[in-house]
Amino acid sequence: MSTAAAVHSLWTTAADGKVDKIPAPHIEYAQLSPVLIVIGAAVVGVLIEAFVPRKSRYYAQVFLSVVALAAAFAAVVGLAADGYGTTKAHIAAMGAVAVDGPALFLQGTILLASIVAIFTFAERRLDPETHGNRVDSFAAQAASVPGSDSEQAAVKAGFTTTEVFPLALFAISGMLVFPAANDLLTLFVALEVFSLPLYLLCALARRKRLMSQEAAVKYFLLGAFSSAFLLFGIALLYGYAGSVQYATIADVVDGTVQTVDPALAGTMGNDALLLIGGAMLLMGLLFKVGAVPFHMWTPDVYQGAPTPVTGFMAAATKVAAFGALLRLLYVVLPGMRWDWRPVMWGVAIVTMVGGAIVAITQTDIKRLLAYSSIAHAGFILAGVIATNADGISSVLFYLAAYSFVTIGAFAVVTLVRDAGGEATHLSKWAGLGRRSPLVAAVFAVFLLAFAGIPLTSGFTGKFAVFKAAAEGGAGPLVVVGVISSAIAAFFYIRVIVLMFFSEPKADGPTVAVPSPLTMTAIGVGVAVTLVLGVAPQYFLDLASQAGVFVR
Repeated sequence: MSTAAAVHSLWTTAADGKVDKIPAPHIEYAQLSPVLIVIGAAVVGVLIEAFVPRKSRYYAQVFLSVVALAAAFAAVVGLAADGYGTTKAHIAAMGAVAVDGPALFLQGTILLASIVAIFTFAERRLDPETHGNRVDSFAAQAASVPGSDSEQAAVKAGFTTTEVFPLALFAISGMLVFPAANDLLTLFVALEVFSLPLYLLCALARRKRLMSQEAAVKYFLLGAFSSAFLLFGIALLYGYAGSVQYATIADVVDGTVQTVDPALAGTMGNDALLLIGGAMLLMGLLFKVGAVPFHMWTPDVYQGAPTPVTGFMAAATKVAAFGALLRLLYVVLPGMRWDWRPVMWGVAIVTMVGGAIVAITQTDIKRLLAYSSIAHAGFILAGVIATNADGISSVLFYLAAYSFVTIGAFAVVTLVRDAGGEATHLSKWAGLGRRSPLVAAVFAVFLLAFAGIPLTSGFTGKFAVFKAAAEGGAGPLVVVGVISSAIAAFFYIRVIVLMFFSEPKADGPTVAVPSPLTMTAIGVGVAVTLVLGVAPQYFLDLASQAGVFVR
């Protein structure tokens, strides 16, 4: 039969109605409610920008964002209480999204951290009033060229970029899907949904706008590279397994399923595709995590972005990316453990040591915290490498503890100011403990938690991760981790010594008095740091209950 006749027969049989109807998708809306609430609020936020008068937008956006995130968190708690984290864990949305313990735990962590971050976004008392208007950390009009007449006119008119709230909500919705994605295409779509708003948010600083825009361009270019690696890896894995579903790929890796699709019989089971595709997927995720050698963007972006955005990114992106990395290694590629473990060993060691050593040389507080976050990525990778049940739960606990310390620390950075805005150079922080003992003491608590000093959440998290790694046969990795922690403790304690044991300079920065919003963000950070350090058992148990992936 000629090609034309074959095509014609396809058309005619379709018209006769003999072909099966396309099945309608079956979506479990109640189990996807946390994501749907946040996306719905983000869309409403865009409409607020379009239709609400400029004077009222800020209050409407802050109210909408906080209510939506709280409602989404309540939905996560409701799902967990119904047993979707344990007994009822399953794959929802036609196999696209997993509703299980790790997904719900990470979504709850992201939502709580995001509520605290939104408080820092909404802060309007730190900068002096300009032309009688209170201003926040974001550019008056993002579209105007830095230093141009239009920018000055926007500042004079008291404009503020309230679009940051819907942008943040879109980013959060992508972060909620990312660790729960159960097929590779959903993973990629979620990655783009949370990355694109972050690229924009990084460019919106009110002060130092050129530096902020440079940071955003660097982040965008390197992020595009990482997305390309991820997508190419997805294509190769599809060629290998004939499916993008996690469970199917895992079955093909194990050898329990031979052929899925006759059209792909030529490439299926080709180990070269599996190894290269898996490596590219890992590269895309390690970029988001900020692991060496994919960390180059981190210090520049952390330094250039508006500080509230830096805190939000540093906390929430890490949680989402590590969740996705865990699911990939524990659900899709457990059959390749012998292949990926040595590579991850190397990445973890270089990340821990590299982050800790380079941080010693930093003179800017935001860059120092950026390199410290790279070192922390290495510590968390030690838990990922453990490949046992404790490995998952210890990583979940560490992420929850780390995210609040990070947002709190960056919230403190926003308070220390001089004539040019935030005073981020370390020399400016000398003698801060005598000028403003309370702020310096709070920052010292966060630094001690980063260093992993006992009675802080950092110590409990590191102990749990290193214990899991040691039990998983990664003893040498733990030794490297402890040495790196000792190196890292040096530069954290150096900042504390600088604040409390140096003479304050006459022209030093002042500490701005924030509104209750930033006070709440910092207060929550201190409370979580101390509670998870002094009485962590309940939360460790919660993480271990949530530590089972569904397949």
